[in-house]
Amino acid sequence: MFLQPLHRDLGKNQYGAVRESCAVIASLLMNIRSGRDAGQASEILKWIRKREEEMARLLAKLVAVPSENPPGKNYQAVAKVLEKHIRRSGLDFKRLQSKTRTKTSKERPACLLGEHGSGDRTLYFHGHYDVVPAQAAQQFKPQRRKHFLFGRGACDMKGGIVAMLYAILALKELGANLDGKIGLMLVPDEETGGARGSGRLAKEGLLGRAGIGMLSAEPTSGVVWNSNRGAISLRVEVRGKSAHVGLQHRGENAFERMHRVVERLIALKREVESRTTRYATEPEEESNHAVLSVPNRDASLGRHSILMIGGQSGGGTNFNVVPDRCCFTVDRRINPEENLQAEKERLVGVLEDCERDGIPLEWQILQEGESAASSEEEKLGRALARNIAAVRGKAPRFEMCPGLLETRFYAARGIPAYAYGPGLLSVAHGPKEYVDMRRVVECGAIYALTALEFLGK
Repeated sequence: MFLQPLHRDLGKNQYGAVRESCAVIASLLMNIRSGRDAGQASEILKWIRKREEEMARLLAKLVAVPSENPPGKNYQAVAKVLEKHIRRSGLDFKRLQSKTRTKTSKERPACLLGEHGSGDRTLYFHGHYDVVPAQAAQQFKPQRRKHFLFGRGACDMKGGIVAMLYAILALKELGANLDGKIGLMLVPDEETGGARGSGRLAKEGLLGRAGIGMLSAEPTSGVVWNSNRGAISLRVEVRGKSAHVGLQHRGENAFERMHRVVERLIALKREVESRTTRYATEPEEESNHAVLSVPNRDASLGRHSILMIGGQSGGGTNFNVVPDRCCFTVDRRINPEENLQAEKERLVGVLEDCERDGIPLEWQILQEGESAASSEEEKLGRALARNIAAVRGKAPRFEMCPGLLETRFYAARGIPAYAYGPGLLSVAHGPKEYVDMRRVVECGAIYALTALEFLGK
């Protein structure tokens, strides 16, 4: 019953449930179609479990590098930590350097590709090393509390990257025979649409070459994301004319003009959010190891299309000055049944109508991405589900990600692509972001076992 040690810190009732499921799990491992035996699976699980502390140390090093995006800084520093580990592990390695910089970042980010195995058939392990900006600098000082590691990026998704690194190492060290290779693709800029990461590689024909499957380590809260919404995100700036409050009649109030624009967008929002998707969406599952609880919510609400106004907003210089500029963001999340280009034209059309009515404004597209979906019946989807059940004792649900995923770049090439990772979406991007290292260990085992089944000889 080799899975018991993975759950040694559970409560008595939970531990008992795991013990009772061990026979079922062993049976699952024995019947996986790749033909490997339960003994090899047991060795992989034991190998990864013994390295929890080692994995936590690497994750702490990664979290300590503030690779915030926007603006996209310290990319070289975090890539250096990853590159050092990949090279030290003896994996084949390539560094794909971007040639472009942005207005907000002077760095030229690198995409890192590690490989294990041989042949053209490639299963990609995909991760991003950029993180959203922290609420406080303290978040880049990783803290360990028993099995929990706190810090910006621990959940989304440096913990998942560590799991994938050690999954490959387990297969390498234990001499697993693969009919093909694993490609570890680590990219920047995911948090802002992937322009200099996956987007660039896709345009240059470098992403997903010879790919037959892809796994991403996003924080999926125990489910598998096999589809994602598309996105079109804008920053809108409405202009006016500054004047002293006592002479406001000489000014032009950008804030009041902005409200006229927002009123029209709210009308569009009502129509947009009446639509629903057929793909499964649900509030996050409870986790055996969750530190924070997720309140019960109406699961049907997650099926509605999304138009959010005012994620960021601001303007003006002082309480007694007519504001000459006001800005706000619009984030449109598009269900797979909707057409990105058509929805973009409708959104931009509202702004163009405002311009024609004499409201001076301009807008900037922050990110744009297509929706995507892969069937849960694909060979990789079935293998992933079987191995999640084998390690965790419960078959996962397949759901649509509520946001944008880089699986879309692979799905666009006809490559089955899925997201499954150790983090909880409820804590990603938050002030108390964390990951449970036991889940990182489990995910490492799941990735390795899935690759062994999918590519096994």
